[in-house]
Amino acid sequence: MPGLDLKFLDRPRRRFYCPLCNKPMREPVQVSTCGHRFCDTCLQEYLSEGVFKCPEDHLPLDYAKIFPDMELEQQILSLPIRCIHSEEGCRWAAQNKLLQAHLSVCEFNVVPCPNRCSLKLLRRELPEHLQHDCAKRKLHCDHCTEEFTGEAYESHQDACPEESVYCENKCGARVVRRLLTQHSVSECPKRKLPCRYCRKEFLYDTIQNHQQQCPQFPVQCPSRCGTPGLTRESFMAHVKEGCSGAMVICPFKEAGCKHKCPKTAVARHLEEATHTHLSLLCGLVNRQRLELRELRRGVEELSGSRDGTLLWKLTNYSQRLQETKSKTDGSLELFSPPFYSHNYGYRLQLSAFLNGNGSGEGSYLSIYIRVLPGEYDGLLEWPFPYRVAFSLLDQSDPALTKPQHITETFSPDPNWKNFQRPQPGALGSVRGGCLDESMLGFGYPKFISHEEMKKRNYIRDNAIFIKATIDVVRKIMN
Repeated sequence: MPGLDLKFLDRPRRRFYCPLCNKPMREPVQVSTCGHRFCDTCLQEYLSEGVFKCPEDHLPLDYAKIFPDMELEQQILSLPIRCIHSEEGCRWAAQNKLLQAHLSVCEFNVVPCPNRCSLKLLRRELPEHLQHDCAKRKLHCDHCTEEFTGEAYESHQDACPEESVYCENKCGARVVRRLLTQHSVSECPKRKLPCRYCRKEFLYDTIQNHQQQCPQFPVQCPSRCGTPGLTRESFMAHVKEGCSGAMVICPFKEAGCKHKCPKTAVARHLEEATHTHLSLLCGLVNRQRLELRELRRGVEELSGSRDGTLLWKLTNYSQRLQETKSKTDGSLELFSPPFYSHNYGYRLQLSAFLNGNGSGEGSYLSIYIRVLPGEYDGLLEWPFPYRVAFSLLDQSDPALTKPQHITETFSPDPNWKNFQRPQPGALGSVRGGCLDESMLGFGYPKFISHEEMKKRNYIRDNAIFIKATIDVVRKIMN
């Protein structure tokens, strides 16, 4: 072994260091011809390489001239050191020669277990290990009183036949382990048993409740048709489809027929009541038509704006304009979603002729507004009194240029019939080329020319935006 790797209280003198390993010498030897000293092991390793010269002065060296330096060794053994386990907490300090005696009692020294369990641990941890952890320690079972080693005792703990344990089915019972199987099979109220009808497993204390609802439980047909093998699961299907004696309602019950007869007589009833059923169906269709009309109107009411502003996007502009130009009469009116002037206010709608109408036909965009029958007309002031503004929005990028919207504003004349209270049910739309002003509403046949629309980004991504704003004047209520 090379020199001593110990924790000296004071740094040893330089002459105590081996020139080869640069540590305090272990078992020092001296070369008598030159007087140099080395660790015995270090010098032997050096000479084993075949170089028979002194490592210090490189003079020839003879094995016969090397002898142990007992005086130097005693001086090194007399140097004060700390315990090699000082960093772990040992505070021992004494002469080097007393180290081995100290290690035989040092609490921080690693020692093998005296029970030969193959573990090595600190001497201070040995009592705890021997009492609680050692696999070779001797222990007695508290239940059967047999003696075991620690390792065997741990395995025995979970298998002792005399130990009292709780039932694995969690029924709350506690029995010795050797009787546990018998308890689980024949005594435990939480043991599992198969249902005699569906063969599914249930707990012993719930199987009675299950059998009262088991889908495979055998039942009899209330009509006593004699069908064999009828179960609770197939009972309803049998009564509705398979039972020849079951009473059924006429298939036209949704239309209003209340006839009820045995299943075998249904075909005869259908044949005899054909005209009655047809009349009932006609009535049902008429009622559903009215309901659909109300539903559509309700959807329009919910989807429309109620703040006096409508922003109407017309997509596929070029296709729609081309379609309008191809019509023989040159007109095709497009309708916006209905909207309200304000909450609980007037119901309005815009219409547009992409290829113009009247004096603007063929080269202008025409825009109109009209008043539709609304839910609150009976509570409103008539004729319609509020200022209306139409705008065609410029879709130019505001970061590049200021948008130039086209806007026209008018105030309704109380004498115009376009803004009188509309009659309930009046749609006010143009059909078949009718150009009656009362059906068109009020607006601008020459709102903007097609040429003017091309000068800026009024048309972008094949779409235009038309905005209508109702200037509602809030009145102070007394």
